[in-house]
Amino acid sequence: MTKHFKFAILAPALLLGGCLSFGSEPPESLLTLTPTASAPAGADASSSAGTAIALTEFEAPSALDVTRVPVQITDTELAYLQDAVWVEKPARLFRRLIAETIRTRSNRVVIDGDDPGALAENRLTGTLRQFGYDARTSSVVVVFDAVRPGEGSAMTTRRFEAVVPGVAADVASVGPALNRAANDVAAQVADWVQ
Repeated sequence: MTKHFKFAILAPALLLGGCLSFGSEPPESLLTLTPTASAPAGADASSSAGTAIALTEFEAPSALDVTRVPVQITDTELAYLQDAVWVEKPARLFRRLIAETIRTRSNRVVIDGDDPGALAENRLTGTLRQFGYDARTSSVVVVFDAVRPGEGSAMTTRRFEAVVPGVAADVASVGPALNRAANDVAAQVADWVQ
């Protein structure tokens, strides 16, 4: 094979390679939520359907139903914190955090997710209302509206909130502050469902 023929075969591939793009650069790191306490490996738990609790999918407004960290600029303006990206949507991370917190603070069986085979009579769901940074007060805010069955056919709701003030508007400060606030709310919820 001659040099010219080899070049003729490779040239289209080289030109095409310059035109293709497989997305933007990945972030340097991703944010996640870490519980302040975790159940030890091998820990057994057993429960009746009356004492087990199932956490079903949490709702979130569109501004939170993304993997970015929202920043409230004014009452009507919202932006996203530069370079702050969650490993997955915050409502899912927050549900897992609450599940682990309930698991470590009680002797209840906790079913995390929508398992149709789970016979737990107690259920916890809700809406993650705020989960981001407030530029007006330099603080992170977590607000969660929880819903669980009450007596008979009644439903019980409660709003939980945690604020961490004095946080710089950068990913290195906001990430840990959101984790702290989320753990605070998770502990409040765990105490409520006991």
